[in-house]
Amino acid sequence: MSVKEYLESQRVIIDATLDRLTPREETPPSTIHRAMRYSLFAGGKRVRPILCMEAARAVSDAPTGIEEAACALELIHTYSLIHDDLPALDNDDYRRGKLTCHKVFGEAMAILAGDALLTLAFEVLSALTMIDGDRRARLVKELARASGTLGGMIGGQVEDLEGEGKPAEAALLNTIHTAKTGALLRGSLRLGAIYGRAEMHQLSALSRYGEHVGLAFQIVDDVLDVEQTSEALGKTAGKDAEQEKITFPAVYGVEESKRMAESERQKAHAAVEMFGDRAKRLREMADLIVNRKA
Repeated sequence: MSVKEYLESQRVIIDATLDRLTPREETPPSTIHRAMRYSLFAGGKRVRPILCMEAARAVSDAPTGIEEAACALELIHTYSLIHDDLPALDNDDYRRGKLTCHKVFGEAMAILAGDALLTLAFEVLSALTMIDGDRRARLVKELARASGTLGGMIGGQVEDLEGEGKPAEAALLNTIHTAKTGALLRGSLRLGAIYGRAEMHQLSALSRYGEHVGLAFQIVDDVLDVEQTSEALGKTAGKDAEQEKITFPAVYGVEESKRMAESERQKAHAAVEMFGDRAKRLREMADLIVNRKA
């Protein structure tokens, strides 16, 4: 099975699990549930939950129920996108080629939809009865840290927002993206490793992989914003430059940014070398992340 076929098969599993875990559209109050599901099923690649599942498989044979833990990551990711698109932040009308949540349901309902997905993520983790309470608590703590203010996603978003219009400096760029994008990607690997009962050296290796993949993902994202059209991206191209954001092309230029992404890909491969064939899909995902066009 090719890597694209494999990832599609895993996306189907994640989508079916998300469908089961998320309230139905007709469940009262129906408007909020329609808004949640509108963004949740808007065509995401499910990179974070698949990374989580592959990390668990790297350290454990067929870990039962890992797809539910993985879905918590997608719930958090989708909430962050809904809020990021709001007029007060990035003010974007399109996401994945569709109108953003606030353009369809209004700003107030979009804010609440994001809030609801955030809280649902932790409800899902707390209900993982197939693992012991200690691991459930570790998963909750790990996801909260990856999403929070101290080196997590929200902290990175704050740095990104406050960095608009500032000189494009490497130190601030690193601070922003290690947290804004990198923390949740790294957290995806750590959640999977913890779920699979990883030993400390295994957790460390998967964390390093997550750091390199997270950085590569953001570098490529920044380059695509410069090089691709809005139609190809499914969102408004050129927004970073328009909002004077600090990006990798702004600091290093496009060609050097591409070289940096390739270096991170190689480091990601090296980080999971110890797992041998168990990390085959992780290596393939690192390749896809760096070589993607949208």
